[in-house]
Amino acid sequence: MSLIHATDIKKHYRVGEIDVPALKGVDFEIDTSAFVAIVGPSGSGKSTLLNLIGCLDHPSSGTLLVNEVEVSKLSRADAADFRGEHLGFVFQDFNLVPVLTAYENVEYPLLMVRGWSADKRHERVMKILDAVGMKEQAHKRPDQLSGGQKQRVAVARALVGEPKLVLADEPTANLDHDTAYRILNLMKKMRDDFGTTFVFSTHDPKIMSEAEVTFILEDGKLSRQGENA
Repeated sequence: MSLIHATDIKKHYRVGEIDVPALKGVDFEIDTSAFVAIVGPSGSGKSTLLNLIGCLDHPSSGTLLVNEVEVSKLSRADAADFRGEHLGFVFQDFNLVPVLTAYENVEYPLLMVRGWSADKRHERVMKILDAVGMKEQAHKRPDQLSGGQKQRVAVARALVGEPKLVLADEPTANLDHDTAYRILNLMKKMRDDFGTTFVFSTHDPKIMSEAEVTFILEDGKLSRQGENA
C-alpha cells in the first residue's frame, strides 16, 4: 500500500529575475513501512523533495499525496497539524532548541500534539533517549553536547511520537560508524514494530546499503535504482 504518491511534481524558485527549476516533473510511490534512500549530487533537489513531502513547502505544480491526504494543497495551519500528527524530521543541522535540554527537546513534540500525562511523556522520552544512547545526557543543553550527540537527540525527537513517516536529511553525517549503525538499527526496529516509513536524503554508503529502495535524483529528475535484497 502506498503511503506517498507523487505525480508530475515540479518546483521552481524565483531568484531575482530568473526562474530556477529544482524539480522537473517527478513521479514516484513509496509504500508503507518502506526504508528508502534518495541519493544524488549536492544541489540535485533532494532536500527540496523532502521539504515537499514533509509539508514544509508546496510544489509549483503536480499532485502529492501522503497518507491519502493531498498535502500539496494544505493551508499553512493544516500542514502544521498534519506534520505534528503524522511526521517526524531529522535535519542535517539538528534544529534543536538551544535553551532546552536534550530531554525537553525530545519531549517538545509530545507537548504540541498529544494529550499525554507528564508521567507518560517522561517514560516515553527516557525510553527513546536510552535507545539512542543519550539517557545520561538528558539534562544537558545542545551547547553542552558534541555534534554526534546532538544528532542522536534529533533522531530521538523524530521517533518519540511514533510517526507514520520519518524524513531524514543526512541523519548519520555527524555520527561515528558504530553509532550510525545503532541509529539505523533503531529505525529499522521502529519500522518493523510500528510500520514507520523512513525516507532518507543521503550520501552515506551505510544508509544506501541498508535501504530497500533507492531513488536517484539528478538535475531535477528522479529514477528508481531498484530494490535491495
